[in-house]
Amino acid sequence: MKLSDLNMREVTRGLKFPEGPIAMPDGSVLVVEIEGARLIRVAPDGGRQVVAELGGGPNGAAIGPDGACYVCNNGGFNWVHAEDGHARPHGRWDHYVTGSIQHVDLASGAVSVLYDRCGDVPLKGPNDIVFDGLGGFYFTDHGKSWDRLMDRGALYYAMADGSAITEVAFPLITPNGCGLSPDGRTLYASETETGRLWAWPIAAPGRLEKLDWPSPAGGRFLGGPQGYQRFDSLAVEANGNICVASLVHGGISVFAPEGGLVAFYEAPEGYCTNIAFGGPELRTAFITLSGYGRLVAVDWPRPGLRLAHLNR
Repeated sequence: MKLSDLNMREVTRGLKFPEGPIAMPDGSVLVVEIEGARLIRVAPDGGRQVVAELGGGPNGAAIGPDGACYVCNNGGFNWVHAEDGHARPHGRWDHYVTGSIQHVDLASGAVSVLYDRCGDVPLKGPNDIVFDGLGGFYFTDHGKSWDRLMDRGALYYAMADGSAITEVAFPLITPNGCGLSPDGRTLYASETETGRLWAWPIAAPGRLEKLDWPSPAGGRFLGGPQGYQRFDSLAVEANGNICVASLVHGGISVFAPEGGLVAFYEAPEGYCTNIAFGGPELRTAFITLSGYGRLVAVDWPRPGLRLAHLNR
């Protein structure tokens, strides 16, 4: 099935590689622009307002317990532009310094850095974020690739007030999307270059139960791509299914929480990067088609999961 079969409509276009959609209670959608280095509010009629200038490469985003927007900033990419307007990230930004977790006041647009390291380890390329409703959040660090080198990635848990951060899973190969099960007891993460989806039981906030070798980071394997796909960010349905956006063969792969592919919805381009649920009964999926700078909405077959601090 294709996304176009789900009453796909364009919300807006002309964004500079949008990601991290957040469906807000007022009907607007927040997105970051990785290339534009901004946080944007998109109105239901497609109008756009710049909320904050973020710098670097803002990637994933989520609303925290204080109502602020928390942004995973990957530190920036270089870019390749095609004649037809398609954009894609390429390597580490020439002016890259580090990655960070940023705190954005939505009323004033004020931006501060909450974390840029875990102990002595700098954050390399934070990518996606999910709050647990208990004062903290999990996030992936995708790492950076440049020249002949590629960082090994990790999963972290941090407190929203900036008081503590800890590494919870390592090593991962380009971890990207992350999400929580409806009961909050399982953490999911996808890997881009391997096209793998992993799950970990949560023993306590910031502490995961792990499998032994040969699992590289203790996760349980849930599924992989159909053909050549690079997994991007993800969202969870109310019934527990995990919806993973994919690159190359763009679309949304839906996996069961016990493992196995449930469905695949093909996108009209190869950079289908993210999905978020909103609208009445959370039956609208907002999807970023980043290569051509589009935010689209579709009527999703099943309701999405209500997120902590949002859609209450």
